Amino acid sequence: MISSRWLAFGLIILSFVLGAYEYPSMPDRMATHWGLKGEANGYASKAAGLFMLPVLSLILLGFFVAIPYIDPLKQNIKRFIGYYDGFVLVFTVFLLYLHLLTILYNLGYLFNMTELLSPALGLLYYFVGVLIGKSKKNWFIGIRTPWTLSSDFVWEKTNGLGGKLFKIAGVISLLGIFSGNYALILVIVPMIVFSAYLVVYSFLEYRKEAAKAH
Repeated sequence: MISSRWLAFGLIILSFVLGAYEYPSMPDRMATHWGLKGEANGYASKAAGLFMLPVLSLILLGFFVAIPYIDPLKQNIKRFIGYYDGFVLVFTVFLLYLHLLTILYNLGYLFNMTELLSPALGLLYYFVGVLIGKSKKNWFIGIRTPWTLSSDFVWEKTNGLGGKLFKIAGVISLLGIFSGNYALILVIVPMIVFSAYLVVYSFLEYRKEAAKAH
């Protein structure tokens, strides 16, 4: 949907405006990276700290907009374009949220960054699950292994399961807001485990399909 892309663009412009507005209030060295326990452990100039995420958001939006036109299987992307555009908007909102947290932290509002990121990442994972569960075979979106790209059947089975697992990972990540120093574990570990499982699953499904063909 074109309107959602323009809304995403508007949110990115808002992030630039917020950066410019808060520029005089920021310290010369801004906290821009946080450790496992949510403590600041990386810093950058305030120009980089305020505009790095908006610039990244703009670059990624351009890439997202281009994908449905440059993918060799773009006809398949049209079959789930509404879900795709919805995800692009959600992802842009996530980056704006991260931008706001960075600004607030550097204004002196001290909080555990990992705890506050966990629910946002949980929602992002959930929408990734929605997207890949609806995806059709293409070169950019979904669970792309040599076996899913070689078989429509394996693509459908793997991405269908992947959609459910990513939603589960999203729900688990949401619990991070109550988990203190363990929040990042709930965000990362399920994604690593599920992603590895889906690679193996796609291979096994391809082997089963090949055995039936013979």
